Order: sequence, then C-alpha cells, then structure tokens
Amino acid sequence: MGLLHEGPKTGGQLVAAATERFGGFFSVTRSQVYRELPALTDAGLLRLGKQGPRSSQQYAITAAGKRAFKAWLNTEPGPDNVRSPLILRLVYSGTLTPKQRANLVGSAREQYAEKLDEARAAAKAASDPYEKAAADFTVAYNRAIIKLLDAIPE
Repeated sequence: MGLLHEGPKTGGQLVAAATERFGGFFSVTRSQVYRELPALTDAGLLRLGKQGPRSSQQYAITAAGKRAFKAWLNTEPGPDNVRSPLILRLVYSGTLTPKQRANLVGSAREQYAEKLDEARAAAKAASDPYEKAAADFTVAYNRAIIKLLDAIPE
C-alpha cells in the first residue's frame, strides 16, 4: 500500500516498483501482489482505478487504506528473519566437491557483486533520508555477503 501513495498502479507496476525500491532487502512476488490486491480492495483499503493497457487494472489507495497503512507503520515490526537460499546452501557446501563448491561460490560472488553495484547506484540516487538509509543498508548487506563468500575455503 505504501507504493500506492505515489499514485495508482497496476499489479505489474507494483511488482516493478517494489523490486526497484526495496528488492535489495525485501522480496515481493507477482503471486503475492496479485493475491493481495483483490483482498485489499474487498476490505475497502484500495479501489479500482483506470483500466490499463492489455486489460491490466490499476489500483488506488483509499483514505481507509492510508489510515490502515499508517497504523501498520506504527506497530512493532517484530524480529527480522533472514531467509537466504545462498546461506542455506553454504551451510551444506562441505558435502560438495571442491569444484562444485567453487562454482557455487563463484556464481554467487558474481551475482552479489552486480547487486552491490546496483545498490551503490541506488544509494547515490536516493534523495529521501529514509530511502537513503535503506539503500545504504543494502550496500552493507551485499558487502557482507561478498565477505562471507571470500571467507569460504577453496
């Protein structure tokens, strides 16, 4: 709902915006978005907007949705849980051959180096101090993963 404060969006636009805005620290899938949009509309938190291209449907946040979103922002977030498919694989990588482990680590390092470059660009472009803080966190997270990968014995 936070992304809809900027204006109406289709489900696809929401997925793209979420990936761009906070994909470095919070993943959102198409199925999650498309499952939640009708439920939020039924609850009166969103309303249908204009029909978009290729029969896509825009959604807009309602006044009740804005109040609910603000209330959610003011609740205790609870503990963070890291769910990393990479780290799970690294825990068991001792069962791989040295070549397999090197492929896993090398491939992951390339991916995280690319993510680090993207995160640095996002941090540099961020003008809002809260968005910048989140972007800086993403930079630090990607650096930490690369440091972890560099510590894996060959």
